[in-house]
Amino acid sequence: MYVAVIPNRGSPPAILLRESYREAGKTKNRTLANLSRWPAERIAQLRAVLRGDQLLPAVEAVEIVRSLPHGHVLAALGTARRIALDAVLPRRAPQRRRDLALALIVARLLEPAAKLATARMLDPATASHSLGEMLELGKVTAKEIYATLDWLGREQPFIEAQLARRHLKDGALLLYDVTSTYLEGRCCELAQHGYSRDHRGDRPQIVIGLMCAADGCPVAVEVFEGNTADPLTLAAQIDKVKQRFHLQRVVMVGDRGLLTSARIEQTLRPAGLDWITALRAPAIKQLAAAGGPLQPSLFDDRDMAEITSPDYPGERLVVCKNPLLAAERARKRTELLAVTEKELARIQAQVQRARRPLRGAAAIGQAVGAVRGRRHMAKHFQISITEDSLSFAQNPVSIAAESALDGIYVVRTNLPATQCDAGATVRAYKSLSAVEHAFRALKTVDLELRPVFHWTAPRVRAHVLLCMLAYYLEWHMRQSLAPMLFDEPDPAAGDALRTSPVAKAEPSPAAQRKARRKRTDPADGEPLPVHSFRTLLGDLATLTRNVVRLGQNRLTAILATPTHTQHRALDLLGVTPTA
Repeated sequence: MYVAVIPNRGSPPAILLRESYREAGKTKNRTLANLSRWPAERIAQLRAVLRGDQLLPAVEAVEIVRSLPHGHVLAALGTARRIALDAVLPRRAPQRRRDLALALIVARLLEPAAKLATARMLDPATASHSLGEMLELGKVTAKEIYATLDWLGREQPFIEAQLARRHLKDGALLLYDVTSTYLEGRCCELAQHGYSRDHRGDRPQIVIGLMCAADGCPVAVEVFEGNTADPLTLAAQIDKVKQRFHLQRVVMVGDRGLLTSARIEQTLRPAGLDWITALRAPAIKQLAAAGGPLQPSLFDDRDMAEITSPDYPGERLVVCKNPLLAAERARKRTELLAVTEKELARIQAQVQRARRPLRGAAAIGQAVGAVRGRRHMAKHFQISITEDSLSFAQNPVSIAAESALDGIYVVRTNLPATQCDAGATVRAYKSLSAVEHAFRALKTVDLELRPVFHWTAPRVRAHVLLCMLAYYLEWHMRQSLAPMLFDEPDPAAGDALRTSPVAKAEPSPAAQRKARRKRTDPADGEPLPVHSFRTLLGDLATLTRNVVRLGQNRLTAILATPTHTQHRALDLLGVTPTA
């Protein structure tokens, strides 16, 4: 069928609805109706129907009821389902509780906020994105959110055991490090004053120990009182590995302040675990003493050597020298010496001034002591104090002795060379940077772990677990989105450029091109703007989910048209853009 316009001499044309058919091999037409009296708009609509066009109601009958940011929800929730994040939650719980727990994890990644604010952003009446609608949560109250948080805390052993089953096995490397963060209020029994890595000594704090697999994927987290020393957190982790994860042999990788000689002898050896750590500065000085195994000639034609020492029986020591680290330490020491000398000169001027001079060996010593404790450079000065004088001079012997060890560090392990050679040992120790990256993500704008406002120990522990699970989701998203981020898209390619494990890691050519052009690599398709993880989420959030009313009662959800950047990001995540 079609609409035909038939001219009429001296009269308006006739508008006819006609049909074509074949008879005896010939094409014929017949008129089905005369539409000459129809309005032009109705005729145009009939033509569109006959062409098969999709019709929309008149503009007055279309109403956008709600428009919510959706693309970042689609990306995060789609990734959570792809990696089966909900599978680490106990299935014995009601489905709504598991949905709320998944919503808490995803919301922490998308828009870190207080639990009351999270309840509001999930509730349909006050939602700030489409997460609540995608999970069909309906009305969400703050009481439900806190109950779900408490449930997550109680189920932490089960959740961590599931993650360990996925990412750990006997003989695997296990990265472990600790950090601290401050709390608001003084009601929590975990809140204690201790060494603050946030430089907030005015606040009580908690200590957090994080376990990661060799690739940096988080597996377990533990919260300790704020005054707990780093090495004292190790015993709880060993119990977790042996009793909860049922792993008999793992290789603990920790920094020199955590895996100390005392912890190795008292905790790791009795548990039958292996280790990779490093020596502290005093121990390195002993190795470099006259006649010791650590001599400058080791680095005449190499930057890494393996030595042994009777002080470390059954262990291998890998000695490394990094020229860039040596230059940085020398620069820093020179600056600190200059600042310390300036402060000592100021005290000397106070002693020598004519009016109200600083007098008394005790008073002068107290002023000098303050300088000693501030930058730890007084050890390089020869200082003489009397009742009415102060003299000082730099000690070149002390400075030279320390300078000789600039850039030198020693990695220690009990693993045999057949299992882990010198290069692999150094690379394993350097992989602790993955845990440091996790701490930065947890404590900064990505997940905003701090400040902690919860007052009870179970809530604080549950809050930290929630942030770790959100980072677990972020870690997997970063792996997929690496071609669009400033992150290294191919870590193996970067490592291949190293001449030695001791050398500084060099970005791969693809990463260098991204950093230089601020565009994605043409080898990955159409060049697009390079993002940080947070700005890419912001770009995805502009992909909105629109609830539209058609006519009087019909509601439908329509997705905005994704941009090239949004299409590429969702493709990398394996997510299909849907409303």
